[in-house]
Amino acid sequence: MSTPIATVFGASGFIGRLVVRRLAARGDTVRVAVRDTEAAMFLRPMGGVGQIVPLYAPIGNEADVARAVDGAQTVVNLVGILAERRPGDFERVHVEGAERVARLATAAERFVHVSAIGADAASPSRYGRTKAEGEAAVRAVQAEAVILRPSVVFGPDDHFFNRFATMASLLPVVPIVGGKTKFQPVYVGDVADAVMQAPPGTWELGGPDVRTLGELVRWTLSLIGRCRLVWDIPMDIAMLQAAVLERLPGKPLTRDQVLMLRRDNVADPVRAGWVCPTPMDMVVPGYLARFRRGSMRKAPIRT
Repeated sequence: MSTPIATVFGASGFIGRLVVRRLAARGDTVRVAVRDTEAAMFLRPMGGVGQIVPLYAPIGNEADVARAVDGAQTVVNLVGILAERRPGDFERVHVEGAERVARLATAAERFVHVSAIGADAASPSRYGRTKAEGEAAVRAVQAEAVILRPSVVFGPDDHFFNRFATMASLLPVVPIVGGKTKFQPVYVGDVADAVMQAPPGTWELGGPDVRTLGELVRWTLSLIGRCRLVWDIPMDIAMLQAAVLERLPGKPLTRDQVLMLRRDNVADPVRAGWVCPTPMDMVVPGYLARFRRGSMRKAPIRT
């Protein structure tokens, strides 16, 4: 009996590395489909010799994607961006790329596409609209696809709690936008479990806690023992600031992200049929301990 093959696009990312670990533990040969194979080499020790294979396969290239999914029983697409480097990147990645991977993987027994809460054709942000268009493009060619919509994802290498803890360690004031916007943070391990187990359909993933952004930032400050002023920037002023910041390298804030923050980021009860049980206070305090004043803990090792 031949070893099953799984292909994961975006495998070297925050969620992808846990998905790769779970697929390897299941016994699959895992093709790690990425743009930078050298940067994905850290995944290889997660499996046996030759079990995890980094493969150059950017989702914008038809031939490379076809080669990556050829013969695979499981295909997972985790590729997404929060900001554009060039105009049109949202459409190229969220819509065209998602459609290409789904269309070329129709022979796979299981196809999983990770989208996001906020995917909505009527969203004020292009991020939200293109996420919805990408879901529609996937569903058009993969009627039995698993589509997952996580809220903000937390874990040791996240860019949410770690970002605010870093800001609080360096600045006397922590600026935020959309302090009253609600979030339902979901643990990265629970998202990886959903990738492995969720049945066909569209599932919105949120954890057991719903809090505003302001509450989450103040909770972060309490965990690391920092007394800081939290400045909730008015939306109109934030839009003006974002117009400048989105021109800087790394795009610290974009106008599209400000528009996203005008809507709550919580699971729709109609679609939230997949249980994500891990609470924030079971995980977050452990990896934020390194930000406490005088802490000797090192940054967490990527796993």
